[in-house]
Amino acid sequence: MHYLDNAATTKPPETVCQAVLRAMTENFGNPSSLHGLGVGAEKILDESRAAVGAQLGFSPEETYFTSCATESSNAIILGAAENYGKRKKTVVTTAVEHPATARPVEKLEKNGFKVVRVNPDKDGKFTAESIASAVDEDTFLVSCMLVNNETGYILPAAEAFRKIKKRFPDCITHCDAVQGFLKTDTRDLSKTADCVSVSGHKVGAPKGIGAACIKKGVRIAPLLLGGGQERGFRSGTESVPLIAGFGAAVKLWAENAELYRKNAFALRERLRERLAAMPEVVINSGGDCSPFINSISAAGLKAEVLLHFLEARGVYVSSGSACSKGKKSSVLKAFGLPEKLLDSTIRASFSDDTALSDIDALADGLQAALAQLCRVR
Repeated sequence: MHYLDNAATTKPPETVCQAVLRAMTENFGNPSSLHGLGVGAEKILDESRAAVGAQLGFSPEETYFTSCATESSNAIILGAAENYGKRKKTVVTTAVEHPATARPVEKLEKNGFKVVRVNPDKDGKFTAESIASAVDEDTFLVSCMLVNNETGYILPAAEAFRKIKKRFPDCITHCDAVQGFLKTDTRDLSKTADCVSVSGHKVGAPKGIGAACIKKGVRIAPLLLGGGQERGFRSGTESVPLIAGFGAAVKLWAENAELYRKNAFALRERLRERLAAMPEVVINSGGDCSPFINSISAAGLKAEVLLHFLEARGVYVSSGSACSKGKKSSVLKAFGLPEKLLDSTIRASFSDDTALSDIDALADGLQAALAQLCRVR
């Protein structure tokens, strides 16, 4: 099996699985309980919270566990609107955000808020100034992702936030850092971002766990009410096993981040070398993109057909974003991809255990597809 769909989800390594199992069998107490089993469970929460927050530049007290990054982004965006959207009515975001950001912003728009969506320029690029210049005195929230989940394009979120804070210090800045977390150096993100959303299963943790980091002093109304867990931000008994896995995954990535990033660059180079011999195949992800995500278009081949053709050869990729479920990508269109390539684009994404043999299997599969599959004109 050659798994190249890591931007959708990653395979948890053995150390993470063991951490989850120990939390289920040895530290199974409720972290709110005062007895020894509860204290043991609470210790896992504390250690994992510190590990996650440190990689984003936030303190443990500013780090809250959620079920996923979608919940984190929804809670932050809608919670910011509840507390800061009474006097100011404008939200600024980009046209290439993940649905976890785009959908709650759309909800605000339907409820009477003004939404400004910044598009890439004619070359498919964003500048910090293009984002910052969209903000005015009526803006209470800016939401900009760090790394695009379909192309790997690295947005100038930190620089844009820096400019915005200088001009409008009260404006809340939110960053969806899911695809950049640990795969880029995010330890200084808290210097410009008030709020950050991340997901566990993109970096080797189990599905069902994420985090929201919220700077001290920023008031985000809670999405879930109840027993007051997570210091009142996210009520509901914490999933200690999933949090244990998240903490273990973050520690493993943090210890090996330089090696993993170096490997990803080498993999991207091999991919480019192999695909250079196929003029019908275009790599849409350039040097300003994360090496972990590569958008590839094969002219004339339907993405869904190509995906299944590759799967039959043991090569697993996705057609655009896994969350789009095969729909034509508005994000790729916003980035300037020609209309004829929108239905012919797949995404190959890497993780810490991706090897050169996986790249060769993908390239061989694409070559075979070009020879065997019927073209759509």
